[in-house]
Amino acid sequence: MELELKGITKVFGPLVANDSISLTVKPGEIHALLGENGAGKSTLMNVLYGLYQPDEGQILIDGEPVHFSGPGDAVAAGIGMVHQHFMLVPVFTVAESVSLGYEPTKGVGGILNLKEARARVTELSDRFGFGLKPDSIIENLPVGVQQRVEIIKALSRDAKVLILDEPTAVLTPQETDELISIMKQLKESGTSIVFITHKLREIRAVADTITVIRRGKVVGQAKPTDSEKDLASMMVGRPVSLEVEKTPPKLGEVGLAFNEVSLVDEDGFTALDHVSFEVRNGEVLCIAGVQGNGQTEICEAIVGTQSIDGGTINLAGTDVNNVSIKKRFSDGLGYVPEDRSTDGMIATFSIAENLILNRYDQKPYATGVNMHPGIIKESAEKVTREFDVRLTNVEDPISTLSGGNAQKAILARELSRPIKVLVASQPTRGVDVGAIEFVHKRIIEERDGGTAVLVVSTELDEVYSLADRIAVMYRGGVVGIVSPDTPRDVLGLMMAGIPYEDAIAQAGAPASQEGKNNGE
Repeated sequence: MELELKGITKVFGPLVANDSISLTVKPGEIHALLGENGAGKSTLMNVLYGLYQPDEGQILIDGEPVHFSGPGDAVAAGIGMVHQHFMLVPVFTVAESVSLGYEPTKGVGGILNLKEARARVTELSDRFGFGLKPDSIIENLPVGVQQRVEIIKALSRDAKVLILDEPTAVLTPQETDELISIMKQLKESGTSIVFITHKLREIRAVADTITVIRRGKVVGQAKPTDSEKDLASMMVGRPVSLEVEKTPPKLGEVGLAFNEVSLVDEDGFTALDHVSFEVRNGEVLCIAGVQGNGQTEICEAIVGTQSIDGGTINLAGTDVNNVSIKKRFSDGLGYVPEDRSTDGMIATFSIAENLILNRYDQKPYATGVNMHPGIIKESAEKVTREFDVRLTNVEDPISTLSGGNAQKAILARELSRPIKVLVASQPTRGVDVGAIEFVHKRIIEERDGGTAVLVVSTELDEVYSLADRIAVMYRGGVVGIVSPDTPRDVLGLMMAGIPYEDAIAQAGAPASQEGKNNGE
C-alpha cells in the first residue's frame, strides 16, 4: 500500500503546526520523520490517523483520496499507530488489550471469544518473535514488552502502514535494539513504517528514507548514510556539536554522599539495598542501569519524597535524613526530575509561575503573603532568554511548551539560583538534539563552577559524554563504580548484574586504566 500526504496544513489559533507538508511512504519502506520537539511531526501523524482534521491538503492511498473522520476510518484503511504514551489498560491481559474495541465474539449474546483472541496474539507473536504470552497482565510487563503489545494490537487489525511515534523515548538501550530488530522484521513482511524520532543513531540504523521537518515545514530529504552531524544541522537549522566539550574535573569536597542507604517501598520491595557512593564538588557522577533498578528511588530519597529505612544521606555537609523537602532546596539542592510533566511542573500554571515554584515565597518575588507579578514576569523573561526557551509569552501555561522547551524551563529554574548539588534524572529524555546540546553544555558549566552533579540516565551515549565516573545499578545495589573509558560491552554486562572483573573477562576487554573503583 502506497501512502501519500499532499499539502497537509494544520493550524491551531496563531500556530501553524503543519505548513503544506507533502511526503510519500512506499510499500515495505521505513520512512523516518526527523525533527525537533515541536516541529510538527506528531501533529502530522495525528492528522494521518484521523485524530485531527487537516485545514488544507489531502491523504491518498494507492493514488485515491481518502477522508478519515476518526481513528476507526484510518484503522479500516490499514493504518495503525503506536502512541508515545501507550493506550493499554493496566489490569487487562495481553489478549484482552489487543482485542479491545475489536473483540471476537461467539454465540447469540456476543460473548467475548477469548480463545480466538489468545490464538490471534500467539500467532502474531510467534510470527515476529515477540515472545508475548496472551494471559500476561499488562501492568506486570516491562515497558519494552508493553510496546510490543501495542504493535501486535495494530497488526491484529491488518495494519499495512504502522506509525511509531517516538517509540524509543521510554525504552532502555537494550529494548531499543530489540525494537529496531522488530521494525526490520515488519519491513521484510511488507509492512510500511512511519518512524517519528529525533534520535540520529536510530534513524541511521533502520530508515530507508528520511524526511526532515523544521517548524512545521519539510526542509528536505536525507539519506541514512548522511553523517549524524549533517542530519543534526538539517534538523536544527544550524551547526550542532554532538560532542560534549569538557576539561578534566577539578575536584573539591564531597558534595553528596550516600552511606549504606536502604529503602523498602510500600509494597515491601527492597528498592535500595545498602547503597553507597560519593559525588565530589566539581564532578559529574552518572548512574547507569536499566530503568527500574533503584535509580528513581535514589533521586526521591535525595529530594525527600521517599523516606529511607537505613543509612544516611549527606547533602553539602549536612545529614538530611530529618530535613524537610523545602529546606533541602533552600540549602542548595537543584533537581531535574525524570518525569517533567508529573513532577517537574504544574501544567495549568504559567511559565513564569513554574520558574519560581521552589522560591515563590522569597524575595524579590514576594514580601510576606504578597507576590510581585511584575518582578516575576520580568525575571521569567530574562531567564527564558538566557536558557533559550522558545515561547510566545511567559504568562502562557507551561503546557503550551514543547517537550524540549519545557525541559529547558525546568533546568532554567534550577540553575538560575545558587545551588551546591544538582540531581538531574533523565535530563534529555524526549528532547531533540539541539536541546540536548544545550542541556549538556549547562550541566558541564555547573560542574565546572564547583557544583556536585549526579546524573541518572538510561542513554549510554549521554552517560559516556557527561560522566567523570559511572556508577552501575542493578536490583537496588551498586554493582561497581568505573571510569568513562570502560568499554560499552563491559558496562552493558554490569547493567545485567555482572561484577566488573567478571564483565571484563566475559567481554575479553582490557581493564580500565583507572581501575574499577575509579575515584572512590
